[in-house]
Amino acid sequence: MMKVVEGSYAIADAVRCCSPDVVSVYPITPQTHIVEHLSEFVADGKLDCGYINVDSEFSSLSSLIGASAAGARTYTSTTSQGLALMFEVLYNVSGMRLPIVMTTVNRALSAPLSIWNDQQDALGARDSGWIQIYAENVQEAIDLTPQLYKISEDPKILTPSMSCMDGFILTHVYEPVEFLDEEKVREFLPPFRPEYVLDPKNPKTFGAFTDPSWFTEFKYLQHQAMQRSLEKIEEVSKEFEEVFGRGYGGLIDTYAMEDAEIVLVTMGSIIGTIKEAIDELRSEGVKVGLVKIRCYRPFPAEALKKALKDANVIAVIEKDVSMGYESALLTDLKGALYNSSIRTPIIGFAVGLGGRDVGIKHIRSMVEKASKVKDAGIESEFEIFEVKPECL
Repeated sequence: MMKVVEGSYAIADAVRCCSPDVVSVYPITPQTHIVEHLSEFVADGKLDCGYINVDSEFSSLSSLIGASAAGARTYTSTTSQGLALMFEVLYNVSGMRLPIVMTTVNRALSAPLSIWNDQQDALGARDSGWIQIYAENVQEAIDLTPQLYKISEDPKILTPSMSCMDGFILTHVYEPVEFLDEEKVREFLPPFRPEYVLDPKNPKTFGAFTDPSWFTEFKYLQHQAMQRSLEKIEEVSKEFEEVFGRGYGGLIDTYAMEDAEIVLVTMGSIIGTIKEAIDELRSEGVKVGLVKIRCYRPFPAEALKKALKDANVIAVIEKDVSMGYESALLTDLKGALYNSSIRTPIIGFAVGLGGRDVGIKHIRSMVEKASKVKDAGIESEFEIFEVKPECL
């Protein structure tokens, strides 16, 4: 069913179709509308679940630990400072192998205070043991929701996951989207029936103390599950396309890559603008293409090597910066290519920090800089894009 709705409403409806047993929430801009709509669904009898209003984001995720460990399918959403407040609990969830699904609405972290979009929040949590998949648009964010449950709840994975979507740009936009068919979701997504649950009749311990003689093994098994999820993400993406008729390419996707010499690599809602810029540049004879990263954790190193093997120059565009070095995706991509035969120059741009607009003219400027890199003999460079002159 196609409807024109706000992005947040569409996400709430996708969650409803997945039939979570427990939803625990704390409102924070620009995530608030998602949980408001979920509360309306519960109040109207459209969603039968335990709906918990808590006193903070820390409490929101903490309460889901108990629910998930008891065998419930669970959901929450957060953003920015809220995700930062959850930081301790993120590691508890992943370490206990609880398949909680969370919508992370990407927003800048203070100070200075900003309520606008960049991706610093989720990228700051990249090592917390959560699967992270980034949506290009509202439709993809909708369709990610049942996929993440199916991935996370797989007995061989049992790893929490984030659906990352850009704040305001996607959450507050009104656009036509195809709603999920609830009956098809039930066929696609089996009930959550974990083997290990908290049960007074069969006592178990979750998240217990361990000394150095076993801690490494716990982390090893966690890491192996993340690695296995690479294949599972591809598998579930293909299955979703077969059932619902919409596909997104699995771990990565590409655009205009057939003869691309300059390749842009990025993730999130900026992809729509980049595609428009590529179409313009292509009409002018510039051979530029796009590699869209959907799955950031686990990192799709092999898929990226294959996609980028023929590029002359790679330009990474991302909405974050790792203070004192460069941006996170740029560093990860360099690491992925280091042990391959690819010796393509890689440059990086931190853009859109704190919600600054990134338009087609800016993409064109970055492509122009990338086109000069190979001739200049530059192997790698990084810049925070378009800093005001008075700060230079």
